Amino acid sequence: MSQTPVRRAQAPSRRRGLRAAALAALCLAELLVVIDNTIVNVAIPTFARDLNASTTGLQWIVDAYTLAFACLLLPAGHLGDRIGRRRVLVIGLAAFGVVSGATALCTTLDAVTTCRALLGICAALIYPATLSLIMTTFEGSPRKGLAVGLWAATSGLGIALGPILGGLLLEHFSWESIFWVNVPLALITVPAVLVAVPESRSSEKARFDVVGATLSAIGVGALVWGIIEGPHRGWTSGAVTTAFIVGAICVSALVAWELHWPHPLIDVRLFFRREFSAGAVSIAAAFFALFGFIFIITQYFQDVRGYSALMAGVATLPFAIVMAVVSPIASVLSRRLGPGWVVGAGLGIMGLGFWRVTVLEADSAYWQMIVPAMVVMAAGLALVQAPATSAIMGVVRKDQVGAASAMNDTTREIGGTLGVAVLGSIVASQFSDSLNSAVSGLMPQQALDQAGNSITAAMTVAKYMPETVQGLFKEAAVNAFMDTVHQAGWVVACVAWAGALIAVIALPRGRQSSV
Repeated sequence: MSQTPVRRAQAPSRRRGLRAAALAALCLAELLVVIDNTIVNVAIPTFARDLNASTTGLQWIVDAYTLAFACLLLPAGHLGDRIGRRRVLVIGLAAFGVVSGATALCTTLDAVTTCRALLGICAALIYPATLSLIMTTFEGSPRKGLAVGLWAATSGLGIALGPILGGLLLEHFSWESIFWVNVPLALITVPAVLVAVPESRSSEKARFDVVGATLSAIGVGALVWGIIEGPHRGWTSGAVTTAFIVGAICVSALVAWELHWPHPLIDVRLFFRREFSAGAVSIAAAFFALFGFIFIITQYFQDVRGYSALMAGVATLPFAIVMAVVSPIASVLSRRLGPGWVVGAGLGIMGLGFWRVTVLEADSAYWQMIVPAMVVMAAGLALVQAPATSAIMGVVRKDQVGAASAMNDTTREIGGTLGVAVLGSIVASQFSDSLNSAVSGLMPQQALDQAGNSITAAMTVAKYMPETVQGLFKEAAVNAFMDTVHQAGWVVACVAWAGALIAVIALPRGRQSSV
């Protein structure tokens, strides 16, 4: 009988240990997806050389993954609610390892692009399941907010580690290595999830919402395709306009269907809850800014400052460190101050970081200028991600956490894709015009048109120019690029500040009983 109090004392400690193990396994699964999403970017020049890929072909190596991922997030989250979230996660992880190995064996551009789309499907099975399983595993625990914060920190860490790992692998091995590395990681993660993570599913015995899943996949897919292709085909082109119309029709039909279907894919009435809709808008604004930052800083480091792929990745490491440190703190602050103040402050701080970008120069000091801007942006993103995610997840029923997690991920993906598309349009149009006016008559128009596609293309063209004009041309290209970066910085800063205003007005303020 004397051992009974000891056993009672050990029970909470054992539960905490089991939850910590589950969190570690789920964050490892999340890290696998996030790294794979960013590692490919540093291999683009290698793909161009080894696969003889055009600019459009290279774009779709990246975008095939994004499109498949965004299309299937909501159906995959709903599927997890119905048949088991851990089951869907394990299926996704196992398939991810197999398809990664298949991608490494590809010898043509079309095969690589197809496999990247399949990897996007696998990622859609994995990513929403990680957050929904964290929510159910930590149900009733005061550490749930901290767990969401660590999940958010893992995302930021993966975004920064992807280019570093990719650059390191490409310095010593071929492009296939960036896919082979996923195979052992998947082999480790699958048993870790099976051992450490308890299964959970909706208590409702309802049929899978096939109509809702189909409408969401087509609607989101059409919208994301339009956003991706807008900068290249023209925002008013027939194909892009058609994509947006199809997307709008399907999303409208989805809303009408979900309002009447007894067991919907996602309860669209949640969007009438301020916490849910404002949380989604805040995350979309934050990832608009984040992916805009990645789009700009990658070109800046490699094409303006001449860093290698590895050095460019290492140069962004302060971002990952700050993100990892601040994310868990954000959940504590949100509980004490309310998500409205914390998320609003985070977006406001991100806007300040991009305000710094508006005065960035080609020779700006790394430690005095670039690192402070990255630190501010990372701290801002960390303050947004976990509290806004908790606001979204906090208003849904337990049996819908998979679909809600998928909605959270979908807003991130659409926001990020829109950020790259909008900034890509600004940079592409302004860069071409500025470069043309600066060096008109210095070279044949055909070469100038090619150089005007991007700062990367301009630096490639410069290699084949006579030394007498090469320096002048490079200087003009860099100046044109920096001018467009300054304009893009203002756009992103304004988006972040608008999101901050919405967050402060719509999200709860003051001490919260739970996060």
